[in-house]
Amino acid sequence: MLSLGIETSCDETALALVDEGRVLEEVMFSQVDKHSIFGGVVPEMASREHLRKLQPLWQSLQQKSGRRAGELELIAVARGPGLLGCLLVGLGFAKGLAMSLKIPLVGVNHLHAHLMAPALEQEIEFPAVGLLVSGGHTNLYKINSSIHFELLGRTLDDAAGEAFDKTARALNLPYPGGIYIDRFAEFAEPDPDMFPRPYLDKQSLDFSFSGLKTALVNHIRRNPGLVQKNPLDITPDSTPDPELARVCASFNLAVAETLQVKLQRAVSSTGVRYVILAGGVAANTMIRQKIKEICSRMGLRLILPGLELCTDNASMIAGCGEILASHGLYHDLALEAVPRGRKIPWDYSNGLKD
Repeated sequence: MLSLGIETSCDETALALVDEGRVLEEVMFSQVDKHSIFGGVVPEMASREHLRKLQPLWQSLQQKSGRRAGELELIAVARGPGLLGCLLVGLGFAKGLAMSLKIPLVGVNHLHAHLMAPALEQEIEFPAVGLLVSGGHTNLYKINSSIHFELLGRTLDDAAGEAFDKTARALNLPYPGGIYIDRFAEFAEPDPDMFPRPYLDKQSLDFSFSGLKTALVNHIRRNPGLVQKNPLDITPDSTPDPELARVCASFNLAVAETLQVKLQRAVSSTGVRYVILAGGVAANTMIRQKIKEICSRMGLRLILPGLELCTDNASMIAGCGEILASHGLYHDLALEAVPRGRKIPWDYSNGLKD
């Protein structure tokens, strides 16, 4: 089934063609440079850029793949969670194509797509525990099948990705800051006592990273020399000051060990033997290392997407759309966008209930 995936949930404009779980081609436009001067994504600007770039990217995708619109059999589009204006641009484009080509449309849960992204590269076995770590979400799921996701725990405030970005902002590092913290951490050994492991005294599987962020801010107040003078002078290849590197490594370790403990609790409570780690922050070196360690210690199979499939991408949207369509799950043109903070309904056309 030749499927077009459309991803516009935040600041990446992406289109991809997937056929029977195999990625044929993907094109993407990143808005990072445009938003970096503001230290974060500006929603209205992001929406305008999606609107400006979708049609040229669609033309580019057809040229690179050698496929034409008339060959498409399915349109899959990220319907949420995300920035509402950005999602609406993608949905409008998807609906227009589906209507003009008279082919099925399916709206994809962006979070579920992240967790199913490894299926584009390898076989996924179920049931599995899924740990989704992204800029806006830190969630734990029991995944009973490719379309059945049971939420076990979620962040109560800042997601891990937000904690990284806010930490970088406090240190006056460039945006997006998580990349710089991860790379600078490689220059030092972490101090395991520098920062707390937040919310571990609670036996629930929920997360809370606001306390860790506060601890970091207080550390910076005591050590104002950590704040960089000019982020424009810093590149990913820069060599950090030793103390800055130690702070980055210690913060990295605190986040990674917190995720490690919560994952261990989720696996122990569910009894599953498979773990999926996904989302943009799943590219973090320390997090990947710590999750590999706990899986090895517990005799679990860890399913990791390649680094290209960790970030927001259209291939995972197309792949997840194919999975939904294979179960007879589609939407009509009344499909609605669902912004972050609202539950995404199970409103597919065959009437199955969540």
